[in-house]
Amino acid sequence: MLDKINVLREELEKIAASSKEEVEELRLKYISKKGSINKLFADFKNVSPEQKKEVGNAINTLKNFALEKINALKDSFETTSNGDFGLDLTMPGEPMKLGTRHPLSLVKNEIIGIFARLGFTVAEGPEIEDDWHVFSALNFPPEHPARDMQDTFFIEKDPDVLLRTHTSSVQIRVMEHTQPPIRSIFPGRVFRNEAISARSHCIFHQIEGLYVDENVSFADLKQTLLQFAKELFGEGTKIRLRPSYFPFTEPSAEMDVSCSICGGKGCNVCKYTGWLEILGCGMVDPNVLEGCNIDSEKYTGFAFGMGIERITMLRYGIKDIRHFFENDVRFLKQFESAI
Repeated sequence: MLDKINVLREELEKIAASSKEEVEELRLKYISKKGSINKLFADFKNVSPEQKKEVGNAINTLKNFALEKINALKDSFETTSNGDFGLDLTMPGEPMKLGTRHPLSLVKNEIIGIFARLGFTVAEGPEIEDDWHVFSALNFPPEHPARDMQDTFFIEKDPDVLLRTHTSSVQIRVMEHTQPPIRSIFPGRVFRNEAISARSHCIFHQIEGLYVDENVSFADLKQTLLQFAKELFGEGTKIRLRPSYFPFTEPSAEMDVSCSICGGKGCNVCKYTGWLEILGCGMVDPNVLEGCNIDSEKYTGFAFGMGIERITMLRYGIKDIRHFFENDVRFLKQFESAI
């Protein structure tokens, strides 16, 4: 047995290989399950008790030597392979480029900051909602077209559960659990069953606001929105309020701002009107207050809501809303300087 071990040792000392394939053949020959060294372990049972210790140590030493020899041959070919490509493994790796904040996040955070300075807190709610918080509590009658399956994503199992179509649902949740004074904004993602195009998407983002207290008037609403517009678009910005309709506010209005691109003179962005529509607003309907157990005789309030995508498109001159959702690095890199 010792003679066999010595013969294998001499063979291993002389082995060489010219390719990775030859290294693998040597591994199979000497240290695989059917290799020469494992055969020695199989024959070990026939060794006399007096020689077991000596022979066992010799076999283990041979096995370790064989492993070192085979691994050294493997390493030599890996080093050569790297060298063929001109790689210097001592050089530092290429630094990973840092990303940048999404333009929607930049504008959202700016809007939140403006209203925070005006005393508004931030509240959030679930994206999967029920009919009460999205429609019924907001004074939507059962036959209102917004309940149509073409506009709202309902969950099949239960038609009373749906993806929220606006963040007004968070207003209801806040009023249900908080007594006035309430002064909060509600940023979040909303969903509507709309065809995706350059100007519309089935997913978009809103920020809505609510102020409920004693003696809150339409004048308070106008002054709040004027201050917001000046901080967001510039001190010289003007606003105008046009009568409109929303089920949860009365009276209701659409708010336009003077076009910051042409200075109100008229351009293709504002369709030569000098004005850009950015949000809807109005005084909270008493039915909405009463539905949330708030005394409409004692308290009044105003609410407003705006799409973050629309304001971002106006701010940066983006003409296709789909860019916001495609994660194109070339598009996102444009906003590195805006952080």
